[in-house]
Amino acid sequence: MFRDLEEAGRVLDIEARAIQSLKGRLGESFVKAVDLIMGCEGKVVVTGMGKSGHIGRKIASTMASTGTPAVFLHPAESSHGDLGVVGLKDVIIAISNGGETPELQDVIRFSARKGLPLIGITGAMKSTLARASTVVLDISVDEEACPLGLAPTASSTATLALGDALAMCLLKRRGFKEEDFAEYHPGGSLGRRLLTRVEDVMHTGDGLALVQLDTNMREVIAFMTRKEVRGVAGVLDEQQNLIGVITDGDIRRRLEKSKNPLEDTAQDIMSRNPKTVDAGELAEKALFMMEQFTIQTLFVVRRSSAQSHKPVGLLHLQDLIKARLR
Repeated sequence: MFRDLEEAGRVLDIEARAIQSLKGRLGESFVKAVDLIMGCEGKVVVTGMGKSGHIGRKIASTMASTGTPAVFLHPAESSHGDLGVVGLKDVIIAISNGGETPELQDVIRFSARKGLPLIGITGAMKSTLARASTVVLDISVDEEACPLGLAPTASSTATLALGDALAMCLLKRRGFKEEDFAEYHPGGSLGRRLLTRVEDVMHTGDGLALVQLDTNMREVIAFMTRKEVRGVAGVLDEQQNLIGVITDGDIRRRLEKSKNPLEDTAQDIMSRNPKTVDAGELAEKALFMMEQFTIQTLFVVRRSSAQSHKPVGLLHLQDLIKARLR
C-alpha cells in the first residue's frame, strides 16, 4: 500500500508541475487564440486522435456549455466525409502532442485550402502541425508521469488544463452568466433552480382556499379541508386583496383562547400581513423565503397587474421538493 501511495504522489507531483509550467508560456499566442475564437462567426471545431481526441472532446463540450459553440471532429472520420461539418466561418483547434499525427493531415490541408484559422495545441513547436497553424499553443512537458515514458499523462493533463483556460477566458469575455449556463443545462439541478418559476409549480383556481373577513370558523375549516392545499386559507378584503392568512396553527391557538371558537370569523383568527411572492419570481427565491421565515406556504400574486395584492396561486414547500429544487 505504501508503494502505491508513493507512486500516486509522484504522478500527481509531475502532473501538477506540468500544469504550473504552462503559466510561464502564456503570452501573445494565447491571447491571439482567444481573439480568433471570439471573432469567429461560426463554431469551434476541435480535433485530435487517440488520447488527444478524448481531451479534445472534453474541451469542445466545455466550450459548448459555456457559451462558445463547439463540436468535436474525429480526424480519421474527417477523411471520409465528416469534413462537411466544418463551415467556412469556423475556427479549428487541432491537438497533437507530437504534432505529426497522420490522421490530422487532411484536416490541416483542408483548413489551408479554405483559409480557416487553425489553432494548434502541441508539445513540438517545430512539427508539421505547429508550422501549419495560425496560432500555436505549447503544451510540452519535461516528463510524462508514466514510468515507461510512453503513455500520455502529464501532456494530456496539461492540454486539458489549457483547454479549460481557453474556455473560461471566453466565458468571461462573453459575459456568460449562471442564467445562461442553466439554459444549456435544463436537465441538471442548476437548470431546475434557475429556470423554474413560481408560476410553474403553484396551485391555482380551485386549489386555493380563499375566504372573506366575515366567514365563520366552521366554513373556514371546511375550506381548508376541501381544497387542494390543505391546512391554509387566505383572507380577502372587499377588493379581493390578500390581507391575512389562516393556518392550522392559528386555529389551534384560537381554540385555546376563545370560549366559542366555532362562531368566530376569519378576521378573528387570521394572521395579518402574510408573506407573498410574485408569480414570475424564481422558485428558488420562494424556497429561500420559506426557509428564512420558517413557513411552509406562500400565497402568490402578480405585482405588475392592476390587482397586485390579489392572490393568483398558492405555493407549498412540498411543491418545491417535488420540483427537485433541493
